[in-house]
Amino acid sequence: MENYEALIATLSLTMGAAWASGINLYAAMATLGWLAMNGEINLPPDLEILANPLVFGAAGLMYLVEFFADKIPGVDTAWDGLHTFIRIPAGAMLAAGAVGDVNVAMETAAAIMGGGLAAGAHATKAGTRALINTSPEPVTNWTASITEDVMVIGGLWTALNHPVWFLLALLVFIVLMIWLLPKIWRGLKAVFRAIGRLFGRKDEPVAEDNALPPQS
Repeated sequence: MENYEALIATLSLTMGAAWASGINLYAAMATLGWLAMNGEINLPPDLEILANPLVFGAAGLMYLVEFFADKIPGVDTAWDGLHTFIRIPAGAMLAAGAVGDVNVAMETAAAIMGGGLAAGAHATKAGTRALINTSPEPVTNWTASITEDVMVIGGLWTALNHPVWFLLALLVFIVLMIWLLPKIWRGLKAVFRAIGRLFGRKDEPVAEDNALPPQS
């Protein structure tokens, strides 16, 4: 029974760290670091670096930057685009570190699963925010950003304290993500087509050089 509970707790932390990284990496790092620094959780050896004051300070500073960048329409999309190359590999690394002292195969499997989950969460977040930015009002953007921050912090707390409930909620999120991503992609393509029509030139009629002369 204890082994089963330990396995569920490890899986919850592994997937929770990867999922949270795909949405807000710095909030995830700062949350785990803060909880470890205050003795509320014991991180696996490979993640204990998050409790280092320098690492925690850097994560906190970058979270502060993202907190404001993520609430400015247009800037948030550029920020998400840049972090495609940061959140996904970081999610894989955190997932690999969260499994603890295991063999290389298990650690690699955790990195693959974590990277995939981080990529899906990031694509859902970035695509949704890009669609929201088509609206001129800022309220929806701020609401979405704050909701994401609460989801990351609350989700990690749940993953650490109620792993079974978190894994069930994560399963629901994955199902919704699979259903939502094609719709987000179609919406983005429609936006890109509209932009193309707005700034593109209309096709000029092509002269028919080989047209037959009228018959008498």
